[in-house]
Amino acid sequence: MSTAKHTALIKSMAASLGFDYCGIARAVPLDDDARRLEQWLNGNHHGTMHYMANHFDLRINPQKLVPGARSVITLLKNYFPAVQTPPGQEIRISKYAWGEDYHEVIRTALKVFLTGIRKDIGEVAGRGFVDSAPVLERSWAQRSGLGWIGKNGNLINKTQGSFFFIATLITDLVLDYDDAFNKDYCGSCTRCIDHCPTEAILPGKVIDGSKCISYFTIELKDTLIPDKMKGRFDNWMFGCDTCQDVCPWNRFSQPHQEAAFTPIPEILNMTTGDWEQLTEEQFSKTFARSPLKRSKYEGIRRNIRFLNRGEQ
Repeated sequence: MSTAKHTALIKSMAASLGFDYCGIARAVPLDDDARRLEQWLNGNHHGTMHYMANHFDLRINPQKLVPGARSVITLLKNYFPAVQTPPGQEIRISKYAWGEDYHEVIRTALKVFLTGIRKDIGEVAGRGFVDSAPVLERSWAQRSGLGWIGKNGNLINKTQGSFFFIATLITDLVLDYDDAFNKDYCGSCTRCIDHCPTEAILPGKVIDGSKCISYFTIELKDTLIPDKMKGRFDNWMFGCDTCQDVCPWNRFSQPHQEAAFTPIPEILNMTTGDWEQLTEEQFSKTFARSPLKRSKYEGIRRNIRFLNRGEQ
């Protein structure tokens, strides 16, 4: 088959596997991103996420991850829910964590994807990634024409906003490449900056990860959340959607069609009292397939205590 037919086949296969968008970019070193990443690390914006400083060369060069890499295929999967949290709910959880763990859902789809490519095209070297390796997903998404990186650091798609998971498939297959998305439609809007509860969004599209609520409630492994953050979490117990919720482009968000992302009933229905009384056994059973297990039971308990009158 020709390169054009290979490309069409791959995009058709991506759609059949439930991905909402598929873009393809040439696999080249990301020199500009390397400089920005280095500045970000030097600014200590990664806090205790020391893994962000590891494997620097792999992050900026796809050929280090997949020898002979020629193409980077970027896939977007919508996770915007059809339902919203009940008014007045005291405990808030980021929408991406309402259903099953997206890592497992998307990783399975990527395996099927790569198997299908090899079946229809032939022996192809490739690896799929979904937050599982040092890949600059948003940069590749922008390079493959899927959107621009907003002031809040999220990829924004002009048609459907930013509530997407990003997956990457790096392969040695030569394909037709999409044009990069070189326009920035954020304009003079600063809603995400103005509404960030912890002032983690800095000028120049720089995110101070060490100030982000998602960092404190998920990434931080300390037994205590710093006292200086008391009263600033706006009831977010796991992650934070504020910068996305206020983004004007997300008025175009459409409900996802992925059954695995159907909200776990407890996510929407548990009261603060329910969360406080949750046992480790109940947590393990209820959230066995949920992203919440990433923080583990003690981490969730810590976050709940912190929100409840600022005590830990």
